[in-house]
Amino acid sequence: MKIAVVGATGLVGQEMLRVIEQRELPFDELLLVASERSVGKEMTFKGKTYKVISMQDAVDQKPDVALFSAGGSTSITWAPKFAENGTIVIDNSSAWRMDPTKKLIVPEINGGTLRIDDRIIANPNCSTIQMVLALGPLHERYTIKRIVVSTYQSVTGTGKAAVDQMMNERAGKDGEMVYPYKIDMNVLPHIDVFLDNDYTKEEMKMVNETKKIFGDNTVQVTATCVRIPTMGGHSESVNVEFEEEFDVAEVKSLLSKAPGVVLEDDPKNNIYPMPINSHGKDEVFVGRIRRDETQEKTLNMWIVADNLRKGAATNAVQIAEFMLENSLVF
Repeated sequence: MKIAVVGATGLVGQEMLRVIEQRELPFDELLLVASERSVGKEMTFKGKTYKVISMQDAVDQKPDVALFSAGGSTSITWAPKFAENGTIVIDNSSAWRMDPTKKLIVPEINGGTLRIDDRIIANPNCSTIQMVLALGPLHERYTIKRIVVSTYQSVTGTGKAAVDQMMNERAGKDGEMVYPYKIDMNVLPHIDVFLDNDYTKEEMKMVNETKKIFGDNTVQVTATCVRIPTMGGHSESVNVEFEEEFDVAEVKSLLSKAPGVVLEDDPKNNIYPMPINSHGKDEVFVGRIRRDETQEKTLNMWIVADNLRKGAATNAVQIAEFMLENSLVF
């Protein structure tokens, strides 16, 4: 079993390595892959030193699985080259998510759609992953009609340079500006580029990816995505309208039993999900569950997850685990 981590020197790539170690994903050989400027750099994993290799070297070594976190343009260029050599590519960028010939996978929700000939598999957007994981069992039970979601997203979702910007601002230092405005002590209702409909690309990812993962184009989604000066995870306020009536106690019961979901819902004791507590964890945390008293068959909930873990690295590794466990790797 030969595994490649493509983009191994980046935030998500490094998190993938931590997840591989913690979840004990089996491998006989590990390839750490990055851009030309990082080739030859030494990295330590589980007490062993590895040298970073180039994309072409990795392709030539024909890994069984390649976990990609190297950006969309890199994925467009290189994922097909790996796939042509028989490698299963699990890609964390947005490059393949809406390609009708590629699967968009959250294993707990739609892993069962994977087949042995799937060579390029898309990892969804971090905000989409945590939302659909929490809503999946509810959609199955009550059928979702409409979702209104507002996100509160960590600076880690932008990368190391964004973390540096926030910390520089906090320390009163000058430095590179990743965002168009100051982020510390501020909130930016702007993630990714604005589109012709005045939604951002991030917001439309949530709309379109949710429908594809659920395999249901009748689900209506509207999103507002916001960057806030936190680290540790993304948070979401979700208002969901169902086709069928629900019982709040049953909703909580369904969520408490859902794989990968942790229910934290005890308002009398101030227990609810927070990003500071989700940091470094693989689960999606759900709380503040309550009926919307202004509209029938409608629920409010608060969803939190570490965007670098379940929102990116963990989900990718879980896809690889699913392929292995179901004998979909040849």
